[in-house]
Amino acid sequence: MKNIIRIFTVVVILTALGGQAAMAGNDERRGTAGAAELLINPWARSTGWGGVNVANARGLDAMFNNIAGLAFVNNIEVGYTNTILYGGKNGNNSGGTINAFGLGIRVFESGVLGAYVMAIGFGDLPVTTYDSPEPGANGTFSPSYMNINVSYAHSFTNTIHGGVNFKLVTETTDNISGSGFAVDAGIQYVTGEMDQLKFGISLKNWGPSMKFGGTGHSLITINDAGNNFTVETRAAEMELPTCLNIGLSYDFLIDQWDQRITIAGNFTSNAFLRDNYTVGIEYSLLNMFQLRCGYVMQPGIWDNTRATANTGICAGASVDIPLSKKEGNTGLTLDYSYRTASPLKGTHAIGATFRF
Repeated sequence: MKNIIRIFTVVVILTALGGQAAMAGNDERRGTAGAAELLINPWARSTGWGGVNVANARGLDAMFNNIAGLAFVNNIEVGYTNTILYGGKNGNNSGGTINAFGLGIRVFESGVLGAYVMAIGFGDLPVTTYDSPEPGANGTFSPSYMNINVSYAHSFTNTIHGGVNFKLVTETTDNISGSGFAVDAGIQYVTGEMDQLKFGISLKNWGPSMKFGGTGHSLITINDAGNNFTVETRAAEMELPTCLNIGLSYDFLIDQWDQRITIAGNFTSNAFLRDNYTVGIEYSLLNMFQLRCGYVMQPGIWDNTRATANTGICAGASVDIPLSKKEGNTGLTLDYSYRTASPLKGTHAIGATFRF
């Protein structure tokens, strides 16, 4: 009973914080948050159905959507995913490459410690200036984004699981850099005779504002007397893109060939973007093969006034390869996903997770 009261208290706190953040984002503030990469899911398994699995995310894949799902790591999991974002690193376009590496280790009977690093590279971009706007005339620069995450998830009971994630955000170019700190928290509740019904709630990217600094804010100019002097501009602070996720899923189990059909839904309340509504379905055969698809809906998607690119249809597949005769032990999972990104090119992701 005490654990239920504690979990209920956590849910109320997350909802209150998330509601406060969502109320803070009015139409005049849309798109004004910093570190927008914190809203990009780097894992191939969950992006195959639009990140709808806030209620039923499991293992390393849960560290982005709902950290509570990390509590389902059996022993050790190591994962890597490579994402070709909006067509990849192709110079003048808006693409990039995301590399994500994660590790989860069960350190207590009911506790799992995890960590993952997400790095985004944009390739060599041309330097352009007011006096020399031609690409290629002034060399290139290579911006990079990186998020470092340390997590802990705990199973309070067989049905209630919670977790917290601490992240360090860095964004750098050759002469400007910025850093920030944020916290994620989440909870999952599992019920039903065969654990078919799942509920999840997570609060993401809650933390203090960040701002940029560096020599890029300096400008050398000449005064009326002909003397050179340096002027430094002050960078404005940027709030982080806080969001609240509420998800629900249900499993339809078929004994023949260990088939499972899961339907899921999720609502995302964004503080600085339009809210998202996601629905998805996943089919599993023999606990080895999974196919999934989803649809991410946002106001404006029908008249092409959407505020984010990764909306619309997404799909993916996974293959679980057992490497041991004992169920739940050593195995390898291969994942692939594709997300539409109108009007940009689509986003492909491929990953592998090794568990032992």
